[in-house]
Amino acid sequence: MGTGSQPPPLPIHDAWRPRASPWLVAASVVLATFMQVLDVTVIMVALPHIAGGMAATSAEATWTLTSYLVANGIVIPMSGWLALRFGRRRLVMFCTAVFTFASMVCGLAPNLTVLVLARILQGAGSGAMVPAAQAVLLESFPLERRGMAMGLFGLVVVLAPIVGPTLGGWLTDAFSWRWTFYINLPVGLLALHLMARYLEDPPWICRRQAARLDAAGLSSLVLWIGPLQIVLDKGQQADWFASRWVAALAVVSLAAAMTFVVHELRALPPMVDLRVFRDRNFATGTVAVAVLSWVLLASGAMLPQFLQILLGYTAELSGWASSPRGLGVLLVTPVAGYLTSRWDARKLAALGFLLMAAGNYMLGQVNLQIAMESIVAANLVQGMGMGFIFAPLTTLAMATLRNEQMGNASGLFNLVRNVAGGIGISATTTYILRSAQRRQLTLVAHLTPYDAVYQQRMARMKAALSALVGAPQAESRAHAAVYGLVLQQAHLAAYVEAWRRLALGALLGLPALAAMQRVLGRGGIAGPGE
Repeated sequence: MGTGSQPPPLPIHDAWRPRASPWLVAASVVLATFMQVLDVTVIMVALPHIAGGMAATSAEATWTLTSYLVANGIVIPMSGWLALRFGRRRLVMFCTAVFTFASMVCGLAPNLTVLVLARILQGAGSGAMVPAAQAVLLESFPLERRGMAMGLFGLVVVLAPIVGPTLGGWLTDAFSWRWTFYINLPVGLLALHLMARYLEDPPWICRRQAARLDAAGLSSLVLWIGPLQIVLDKGQQADWFASRWVAALAVVSLAAAMTFVVHELRALPPMVDLRVFRDRNFATGTVAVAVLSWVLLASGAMLPQFLQILLGYTAELSGWASSPRGLGVLLVTPVAGYLTSRWDARKLAALGFLLMAAGNYMLGQVNLQIAMESIVAANLVQGMGMGFIFAPLTTLAMATLRNEQMGNASGLFNLVRNVAGGIGISATTTYILRSAQRRQLTLVAHLTPYDAVYQQRMARMKAALSALVGAPQAESRAHAAVYGLVLQQAHLAAYVEAWRRLALGALLGLPALAAMQRVLGRGGIAGPGE
């Protein structure tokens, strides 16, 4: 990946290791992480049932998702400061307890107001969970075994959102939407038990003192992440910047983001240390994970809509068609984690991005007669790509940081991943709708009385429909059928083009990998060409 001179040696890593086996530590935090990541998607399929059960509209029911994401996004970048302020062990256990309690309240909620408030509490509790868990894993394992640890973490972070919709649909159909929350209770209690036994704070957490709460930084963070999440979630419904309130929130979010960055760069010490982006591997790794999250979540959100709207799949059948992505992750992630400390992790991640591009390109060949086997194959390839990316990429991004930087860096890494994924879903959804509208206008322009082919088709359709519904209704039914075909073809072309663009987008992760320094197995680094 190019040639370069030998860089300075890797910063010395603290020799501390937990008293318990690192795998027992990993089990405790991975359980909590799986529960949290699963909860983001598990209720998506239950939203119509929640709306019906709460006598609310579909738009009102989506606030159960939006409120969670807003609270989650605000807390994520604060996780490093919170760990220093309260101790990482205490923070992770408190967040797990809050999340579990809030899950119970969600299940018992008598109305939508209580449910939304409980979801805010749940989102706040989960915000520090994933970054803290990632930091715990990185600190607990030596560098040469971090690939395996990140493989396990990646398996959870990537697999849980894929399992979520299928599990949520089954729980909702077989029991009730409330069980999408009750299922967290035994998992949360077991995770708390394991944390109490095996989790401990490293010395750099114990001996450091967090600065006092930075009110200005926190305020700008809230005003940045909160409006941004609302804009991403509701923008398309409100026609984006044609809506005054969407435009106003976007301006507030942009101004707050600029204020937050400037303030945190000047503050001593900062609540969120943005200076960690001076590290080449972390900065380029964050760019690569943004590309991954954009492509992964956008493609994942598109597929169920395509299968159900254009191909007529049921929700359960579309879930089964999408599930091979999880199988690909499951098969590849342990192998990628094992190979990360033995091979060039940059090449493993590059293979993953190429497979992601190939999977999206395969989906970009779809038509209305495509067999389910082709959808399954494309998802399997995508899943294998995801499996090859996450563990090597996370290990590369964090390997050149000092241990005491892990907590803050993990929060920023996951914040970028979440925001990029949200932007990817919103941007791709908008692109499909606008592209379908443009293509619809192009197709309709050919449906004129002066087009001989169109007139012949209409005459045949009228003749066929006259025998079924009678001559008076045959013409209106024929026009409706033709218009339905136009809409179908316009949306098909929009989906095809979107998947092909995502295939090209996946390749944008390769330059970021090329700029990273190779991590050697025992704590050194090599230049970009070694």
